[in-house]
Amino acid sequence: MKKDIRDLTLEELKEEVAGMGEPSHRARQIFLWLNRKNAASFGEMTDLPKRFMAKLERRFAVGTLGLAERLVSKDGTEKFLWGMEDGEYVETVLIREKGRRTLCLSTQVGCRFKCPFCASGMRGLIRNLRVSEIVNQLLLVQKVCDCRVTNVVFMGMGEPLDNYDNLVKAIRIINHPDGVGLGARKITVSTCGVVPGILKLKDIGLQVELSVSLHASSDSLRDELVPVNRKYPLRKLISACRRYYEETGRVVTLEYTLIKDKNDSAGDAEKLAVIAKDLKAKVNLIACNPIAELGRGRSDRKSINLFMERLRSRGVTVTLRKSRGTDILAACGQLAARRVSP
Repeated sequence: MKKDIRDLTLEELKEEVAGMGEPSHRARQIFLWLNRKNAASFGEMTDLPKRFMAKLERRFAVGTLGLAERLVSKDGTEKFLWGMEDGEYVETVLIREKGRRTLCLSTQVGCRFKCPFCASGMRGLIRNLRVSEIVNQLLLVQKVCDCRVTNVVFMGMGEPLDNYDNLVKAIRIINHPDGVGLGARKITVSTCGVVPGILKLKDIGLQVELSVSLHASSDSLRDELVPVNRKYPLRKLISACRRYYEETGRVVTLEYTLIKDKNDSAGDAEKLAVIAKDLKAKVNLIACNPIAELGRGRSDRKSINLFMERLRSRGVTVTLRKSRGTDILAACGQLAARRVSP
């Protein structure tokens, strides 16, 4: 089976090109065609010699995704369902706001961590996405929508740090000036708390933003809401976040989904404020989005406002994420790679 050339970083392409006896500048030409111009075949790479194209075609394939469904929410959010070679599907969400086009990328089919308010983990982990399958989501959305994405958040299906090597390669391609060319500070990695991944991510030499799905401020409750906490409890997670902030200079965002009568009390807010102040972190509150199969309820508006005010009164920077695309199952926690339309 041919190797997918889109799985390769520029450095890896240089090694492949050298091994084929070609000059090193050919690697940059290929990289530009793949990631800047989104070439779908070697035949489109018009500045490559035909004999070299033939070599490439014998050794490599140019991978893509098939658009199985495109839905547009009443609020303008778009969701894309992509079909892959093995018959699996993955979803991507484009959120348009004033001057910003934020793309929520998936890194896995399913998820092994099975947080009880997230639809992505209902089937468990099916498999990791390859580098090409991650980057292609971005390239194809830009092509289909004829727009330039301004921000990327790895907050779609799967746990990004559970697919660490492919995640980092994808980030490097998206960030590279000869690739997509998106600044590192415009890229956010969201994790449920995979501590070893956080500690490795801080050392990649790029100032990507880190977002941590906290959702509880005690180990007993977090064990229930974020099962990875049983392996990496709060003290280890907080320590890793502190090191990420100290060594990268990037303020960590703590994501906190408010679930009615579960984690939205005054006491919960007080304990969350202590953690946020200790880490000098921002807090992003999320009203729990409806998922019929999981049966979790969102906090009412009064409870949400009180929770926010308690955090602010303790000097914590806090925002409330506006739910986008709930009518097409595109909001936080709703992605499950399933068709919405008949």
